[in-house]
Amino acid sequence: MTDFLAADWGTSNLRAWRLNAAGEVQDVARLPWGVAGLGPGEAARKLDEALRPMLGAQGLPAILCGMIGSAMGIAEAPYADCPAGAADIAGRLLQVDANTFIVPGLRCARPDGYPDVIRGEETKVLGWLRLDPKRRSGDHLLCLPGTHGKWVRVRDGRIRDFVTCMSGELYALLSEKSVLKPGAPPSDPASFREGLEYGAASAPLASRLFTVRARRVGPDPSGRLEPGKAASFLSGLLIGDETARLPQLLGLAAGSSIGLMGERGLCDLYAPALSLRGLTVEEADAEQAVIAGLASLMGARS
Repeated sequence: MTDFLAADWGTSNLRAWRLNAAGEVQDVARLPWGVAGLGPGEAARKLDEALRPMLGAQGLPAILCGMIGSAMGIAEAPYADCPAGAADIAGRLLQVDANTFIVPGLRCARPDGYPDVIRGEETKVLGWLRLDPKRRSGDHLLCLPGTHGKWVRVRDGRIRDFVTCMSGELYALLSEKSVLKPGAPPSDPASFREGLEYGAASAPLASRLFTVRARRVGPDPSGRLEPGKAASFLSGLLIGDETARLPQLLGLAAGSSIGLMGERGLCDLYAPALSLRGLTVEEADAEQAVIAGLASLMGARS
């Protein structure tokens, strides 16, 4: 196998690499070309007319993962079914021209019986498995925080199932467009920690959320939340609720190990939240994982 172009092309951003046959990075590009901001046909044009020349990848095979394989991207790659490993997913790559392949997303039934889907995270999980052979046996749970965070169960090197949690999108909506709007970014670790602890409470989340508003306007100045503290408390409450309930849904007992992989700022929020629930956190580099996953799929395709 020669050098090839690999890309993680999401809703908001594009990260691309020219890799050699061993999966080693030869060149890299990070661009704000998320598919949500592109018009019909624009992603394919950018790939051929801009990205390939930028990375010296004209004529090379290309493998792309993420929302580029959705209806917003170059072409819609049908979901593959769980359980799935690298060979299963490589066998379902969508070939859109002689040199371009798109990774399919995955679909599964959640533990509660309802359906779920992912695009992009499956490639990171495959890379996580490739980076350490010990991970390819036994049961593992990974948390991949994001706008639509994913909690993924792996068994013997194959993705068993997963659950999506929309904490990131909820925070954006509530902090920008709701009555809870703090009016400032998060700024107070103590308020965030308080939110994490309140996240485990038994009252309905929709009820606990309104306490952010009540503490902004309440009559007791000593308990009133300033905007930055309110934002921190709201963030902690949403992440606290997620990390208190998802391990239970997925059958993870306190004291167990959990993988954590995502953007640095989000991992810095989720690591203490998971530790607070009695879990041992093992962080992994998301960029290394997606590169390894794309290389694994290209190799399996060959």
